[in-house]
Amino acid sequence: MVKNISVIGTGYLGATHAAGMAELGFDVLGVDVDPEKIEKLSRGDLPFHEPGLPELIRRHVDSGRLRFTADISEAGDWADVHFVAVGTPQLPGSNGADMTFVDAAVTDLARVISKDSLVVGKSTVPVGTARRLSRLLAEQSRQDVDVALAWNPEFLREGLAVQDTLRPDRLVVGTERPEDVDTLREVYAEALGRETPWIATDFETAELVKVAANAFLATKISFINAFSEVTETVGGDIRTLADALGHDTRIGRKFLNAGVGFGGGCLPKDIRALQSRVSELGLDHTMRFLSEMDQINLRRRERAVTLSEQMLGGDLEGRRVAVLGVTFKPLSDDVRDSPGLDVANRLYVAGAHVAVYDPEGSANAAKRFPRLDYCDTLAEAVGSADLVVLTTEWDEFKALTPADLEGLVAQRRFLDARNVLSSAQWKDAGWDFAQLGRFYEG
Repeated sequence: MVKNISVIGTGYLGATHAAGMAELGFDVLGVDVDPEKIEKLSRGDLPFHEPGLPELIRRHVDSGRLRFTADISEAGDWADVHFVAVGTPQLPGSNGADMTFVDAAVTDLARVISKDSLVVGKSTVPVGTARRLSRLLAEQSRQDVDVALAWNPEFLREGLAVQDTLRPDRLVVGTERPEDVDTLREVYAEALGRETPWIATDFETAELVKVAANAFLATKISFINAFSEVTETVGGDIRTLADALGHDTRIGRKFLNAGVGFGGGCLPKDIRALQSRVSELGLDHTMRFLSEMDQINLRRRERAVTLSEQMLGGDLEGRRVAVLGVTFKPLSDDVRDSPGLDVANRLYVAGAHVAVYDPEGSANAAKRFPRLDYCDTLAEAVGSADLVVLTTEWDEFKALTPADLEGLVAQRRFLDARNVLSSAQWKDAGWDFAQLGRFYEG
């Protein structure tokens, strides 16, 4: 019977999973090598923004069901199931995934486990990793305990991570033994009781599901952005085109939003890591389209800059530009590979004075690009602006009307790089208004 669960790694994935397991009724121990992070989590403080998660952590820390430690040995003779949720960042100078943290976590666990238990990988890894780690676990573990490996990829959406943990849209587990499937069915009994789709498979399929899902989503975004390059040239309404495509049940409307493209810590990293892995397998031609997707994505960012320049008469030098949104998506403070932050920096490099406002991401953005002017309010950012550029679709920005900015800006120029506002409304109010994916007359 599963009673105690450890989660190795308490970053975004690990902290969310630990709190989720406590909410499901287990006693949970979160383990991390960073004592400062452990101290914060033990107080119920998060080093990142995720709606609903701080309250969940505090409730279970206060109840005693959830605790955190920097000593992995505490998990060795206590937990029945160990989830490995450490990061796999992109290797410097390479597209491959850095497996240092995953390998270290599994090795450290193997050396301290002193009871029969199951180690479950949740990190996004190159295919073939689980079989390699299964051998490593067998080599490093004590011979008098039964320790096995399973793989259970995560499908969290930043901003909706608590919901995705407690009410997942599917559960995928890769195992070598039927009894390990039974253990994980026990862990996820509540979700399975709601008839959540359950896919029990082999290691390789479980590893590939996550990267395949991200590659497919990135393909949809890149596809509609490729067509936005066409509509910007010949005319047409990219949003209406996406709506029409979305009514086809074989396609669906989600992720067909043209704009400055995708970013964050998953999609860009994962499609590049997939390219690297298939290249190692001698299958470069199989995933060649991923490289073009990456290029489409980056071209959208540059297009936002060139269109800004066009709207300002061909020269950004000395012009004041307000950039609204530098997180890669709303409901997050994550600025990793953020299109909005990249656009803001490119505008600065082109000579503009860039004022930035983001509801949650300014502090993280300032660590990356301190030379930008970060503002505490939207009004401060758009004050005396020659151009306003919307790059992240926060609700606050989606609700903007021309009247909200009246009397604040120096010039009525607005670039909606996320296609979330009404072009007719802004143009009727006398604004020079442009959107990515639409022909701009100037």
